[in-house]
Amino acid sequence: MARNNKVQPQKIKVSWKEIKRQRVLLIWAAAFVIYGFIFYYLPLGGWITAFQNYKPKNGLLHSDFIGLAKFEFLFTDATFIKVVRNTLAMGVLNLVTSFVMAIVFAILLNEVKSKGGKKFVQTVSYLPHFLSWIIVTGILHDALSSTGIINELLMNMNIIQQPINYFAHPALFWPIVAFANLWKETGWNAIIYLSAITAIDPCLYEAASIDGAGRWAKIKHITLPGIRNTIMVLLLINVGNVLNVGFEVQYLLGNGLVKSVSETIDIYILKWGIGQFDYSLGTAAGIFKSLVSIILIVIANAMAKRAGEERLF
Repeated sequence: MARNNKVQPQKIKVSWKEIKRQRVLLIWAAAFVIYGFIFYYLPLGGWITAFQNYKPKNGLLHSDFIGLAKFEFLFTDATFIKVVRNTLAMGVLNLVTSFVMAIVFAILLNEVKSKGGKKFVQTVSYLPHFLSWIIVTGILHDALSSTGIINELLMNMNIIQQPINYFAHPALFWPIVAFANLWKETGWNAIIYLSAITAIDPCLYEAASIDGAGRWAKIKHITLPGIRNTIMVLLLINVGNVLNVGFEVQYLLGNGLVKSVSETIDIYILKWGIGQFDYSLGTAAGIFKSLVSIILIVIANAMAKRAGEERLF
């Protein structure tokens, strides 16, 4: 008679005694679930306005139903196509620069042997994250103005003969936005990679040193493989956020000369949904942005699954 070697899953019994013992955690968990439902899922009911000629005085239930008319307007509007291009371009540029630089910065910082020096660099690199965009853009305006430090240095080094108005050249706007995000968020984004690096067994580095491996060899064969899963998960999350480039930095740095490359989907929603009181069109643009983000995450997750890498689901 054949022996059945199939392992039966262990049943988890939940008793009232255990629930009472964990009541504090359960209360906090319930509070967060309720919070998430109220502020993240309940507002999704407002998406119905994208299919209505919504008027606040009529409310959600009595506004005229217009179907996909607002979406048809979006996809035939040259301005919206342009802001989608701008948003996608800045999102991809931010993704590549911020994602790569956070990893590089974390690895380099991990190689610093001085504890005092490492703490100092960590503190300095984290601080810009806590500055508001109004302060960051103010610093950029001062640095890149005609009398700013950048023009002064270039003129003193005889690289240029007269000051450059950086905010008057559309070709320079996207790199400026990417640099602003890079300076503000690199230190903060590197925290999770530093945490993943500290979880790597130090014995691996010691064994590599005995075998004669240098710093680059340790980084290539120990550090990078050790944080590979973390890199993949964060990459998938960041791909889904590629259209979430915000509007603060573009709104504050933009002007009439660079309007063709500075406006994003969020600014478009602000102008039409709030400025023109066309809440239905603003909602339709928001739905488009959300659906594109979901599609990007699903595609990226499927590609990671096919390649045998860590994935979200």
